[in-house]
Amino acid sequence: MPESAFNLQLMREIDDIYYKYPFYGTRRMLAALERKGYIVNLKRIQRLYKLMDISAIYQKPNLSKPNREHTVYPYLLKSLTINRVNYVWSTDITYVPMEKGFLYKAAIIDWHSRYILSYRISNTLDTDFIIDAIKEAVELHGAPEIINTDQGSQFTSRVFIETLTELQITISMDGKGRALDNVRIERYWRSYKYECVFLHEIKDGWHLKTLTDEYILFYNTERPHQSLGYKTPKEVFFTKNRSA
Repeated sequence: MPESAFNLQLMREIDDIYYKYPFYGTRRMLAALERKGYIVNLKRIQRLYKLMDISAIYQKPNLSKPNREHTVYPYLLKSLTINRVNYVWSTDITYVPMEKGFLYKAAIIDWHSRYILSYRISNTLDTDFIIDAIKEAVELHGAPEIINTDQGSQFTSRVFIETLTELQITISMDGKGRALDNVRIERYWRSYKYECVFLHEIKDGWHLKTLTDEYILFYNTERPHQSLGYKTPKEVFFTKNRSA
């Protein structure tokens, strides 16, 4: 059942506020929306957070019991020196608002170079579109040693784990509630939202794909990164590959 126009408007507002203040949980988000004049309750905000697949980014004590239905892999990047391409990739999903609805985008990023290796767009939070993106990235660039994800249901699913195992890729997972463990992809999402998505009234999936293709080309080949010595991701990714 499609979301109401009011819920879609709320989701756009939440998306904008969240990328400014990613530490906002549902109660702070409710307060922020009420200051903007929205009349809404906490239950609705909690449901929309779940639908948008977002949660507050902050460090907190681990008070919850592990989900016994899947294996939680350890976070491997904490003390790792990532100084070459195709050593560590990250993947994640983000919500993308449109004029009359919303979609989800999955992306694969090389941790060292910040190069966007592949992406997919879907109207559901399934696992297939993420696996398709990973398989395309591997086909184009070879497999990494490690892929880092969060503990979302897509990334802990049997088919996702089996796919990475078959590709002989080691799995690393963020700590619970620690989205900054996957900081490379989180920074990319912020850039993508503010430099692409929020600048347009996206009409449909084809429009989104066109804008995304254009933005990734710009991001990979023209947008210099201070952390890369003002080189582009493409310059770092392919220079390092040639010198390997």
